[in-house]
Amino acid sequence: MKNSFLDNLNKGVLGLEPYEPGLPLEHTQKKLGLSKMIKLASNENPLGASPKALAVIQKHIELNRYPDGNAYDLKQNISKKYEVDLNQITIGNGSNDLIEFVSRCFLGEGTNAIYSQHGFAIYPLAIKATGAEPIKAKAKNWGHDLDLMLNLVDKNTKIVFIASPNNPTGTVKNLKEIKDFLSNISDDIIVFLDQAYFEYIEGSEFDIPFSLIKEYPNLVISRSFSKAHGLAALRLGFCISNPDLADYLNRVRQPFNVNSLALSSGIVAIFDKDHIEESIKINESGMKKIKLILEKFNFEYINSFGNFISFDAKQDSDKAFQFFLERGIILRSLKVYEMPQHLRVSIGTEEEMDFFLQILEEYEKDLLSK
Repeated sequence: MKNSFLDNLNKGVLGLEPYEPGLPLEHTQKKLGLSKMIKLASNENPLGASPKALAVIQKHIELNRYPDGNAYDLKQNISKKYEVDLNQITIGNGSNDLIEFVSRCFLGEGTNAIYSQHGFAIYPLAIKATGAEPIKAKAKNWGHDLDLMLNLVDKNTKIVFIASPNNPTGTVKNLKEIKDFLSNISDDIIVFLDQAYFEYIEGSEFDIPFSLIKEYPNLVISRSFSKAHGLAALRLGFCISNPDLADYLNRVRQPFNVNSLALSSGIVAIFDKDHIEESIKINESGMKKIKLILEKFNFEYINSFGNFISFDAKQDSDKAFQFFLERGIILRSLKVYEMPQHLRVSIGTEEEMDFFLQILEEYEKDLLSK
């Protein structure tokens, strides 16, 4: 018998499919009966969290108290580090929260938002959930085609989502490209620039300063503590925007949306320069090593500015994923991102990368034997 309450379901929810995260490490290892398994599927920091953040967590014992609903101390530190006003800052339970805030503020039935093919899977989910129409722009060289995205704008467009670096392809846009796009789009359309992997970018031409918001008040720039800061389990992110826009984002933000451990950790992690530098160093070393091996075995890859790299597995990505899984490595099949032969591998520790490269060599031999 059909439940009658389903007749009242928000139409935007009807077309949604749940987001599928990477396989959990311990459960998968136990299920497959493997003595060794590593996870290189979710772009996590192999160095772990900032030691200073861990020290704060160990001392934080007042779990009976609600967190600071205004995240005052964290906002003070963000303001100090990035030279932005407190009233420009919105704190989120990860970047996903911020994407939802913007979507809820500006989207609804009869509106649309534009995102790129091979872009983060959360964008269309957030758009559809509001009842709005997601408009997917065909990618160019695996990245955002900003000219095409601009051409897709119509009278119903309210938001354009841009990720730089982009997950899962690792492509990036430089400052000139971003400024050209902002200069040519109507100032009543929100441009959400997702920079979750910002710290890993090499090259000053890709720096997008928060001061750009003064010139383009329709710009929102988001950052995350999940990647280079190594705080993925605590779910913490923030965005900088025009104060008037931030006011509305904070109106739709749920009370106490970020827990006390995340807030306290973020306060110290944001200034832990040594930890960030070490995280970047590990990433650069692992990226260099994996590119050399991919080239050695003639695997085509997408040059990445994140802490991951996507490569053509030379066959169906689900089959390739299974090969690595059965040998103790959890990767990410990119079939859901319209990349049917690509796998994404996160950069891990030196030991993890050596293990991956060992299995990659076995994988190449298996391909040649067929």
